[in-house]
Amino acid sequence: MTLPDESVLTEAGLLVAIDGAVATVTLNKPEKRNCQDPQMWYALAAIGAGLPADIRIVVIKGEGPTFSAGLDLSLIGQDAGPGSVASLMNASDAEIIETIGGYQEGFTWLADPNILTIAQVQGAAVGAGFQLALACDLRVVADNAKFCMKEPALGMVPDLTGTKPLVDTVGYSRALEICATARFVEATEAQDLGIATYVVPLDELDATTKGLTDAVLANNAGAVRGTKALLREAPRRDLDAQRLAERTAQVERFRELAVLFGGNN
Repeated sequence: MTLPDESVLTEAGLLVAIDGAVATVTLNKPEKRNCQDPQMWYALAAIGAGLPADIRIVVIKGEGPTFSAGLDLSLIGQDAGPGSVASLMNASDAEIIETIGGYQEGFTWLADPNILTIAQVQGAAVGAGFQLALACDLRVVADNAKFCMKEPALGMVPDLTGTKPLVDTVGYSRALEICATARFVEATEAQDLGIATYVVPLDELDATTKGLTDAVLANNAGAVRGTKALLREAPRRDLDAQRLAERTAQVERFRELAVLFGGNN
C-alpha cells in the first residue's frame, strides 16, 4: 500500500505525517478555513487505501484556527464549472448517486476496525467538516469549537456519511433538530450530547490528543481492533448475536496470546 504523492496531497490541500504507528492527516487550506471539495475527498480516500499496515491510529486535524468550514461555497452557482454542485445537478440520477458515492469514500475508511480514528477539532466544523469529525471514532475538541450541519440551509441534505453517526450519537430527535435548524452546537453542548469525547482549552488540544494516542498505543493492537469491531456492530445486533460475536472474537485473541505465551517458554 502506498500513500498518494506529496504533490497530489498538496494540490488537494492535505498534509500527511507519520510518526510510528500514528498517521496525522491535516486539512491544510487555512486561508480558506480548510473548506472541502471533491479533490480533497478523493485524496482522503486514497490516503485510506494507501495507509501502511502498521498504522494503528489516524488523527484528522485542521491547520489554522478552523477545523473545516465545510463545502467550498465557490462550487455552488451556475458558473462554478466542472466538479461543481451546479454541474452535478445536470447529471443523471445514476451519475449523481455514483459520484457522491465516490466522495463518501473519503469518509468511510475512517470506520475501518484496523485503525482507531481521532478528529482534533478547533473552531468551526461546519457541514462537511462536521461530517468528517463524525466519521472518526473519537473527537478531541477545543473549548472554542462549534459544530453545524449547514446543508439544509443550502437546500441540500448531509450526504457525506454524517447522518448515521449523528443519530447513533445523539438520537433521532436531537439529530433532526440540529440538522433541520442548521444551528451551531457549542463545545459544552457537544460534550453533553456525546459528540465531543473530550473538551479542553485550545492550548491543551495537541497535548490531549497525544495523551489519548499514547494511551491507546499502550494496549494490544489486536485487542483494540477487535473491541472496535465489536462496539461498532453492537447496535445492529441483538444480545444473542453480540454474545456470539464476542466469543468468536475472543477465539482470535486466545490464539494470539497462546503463541505469545508459548514463545516465552
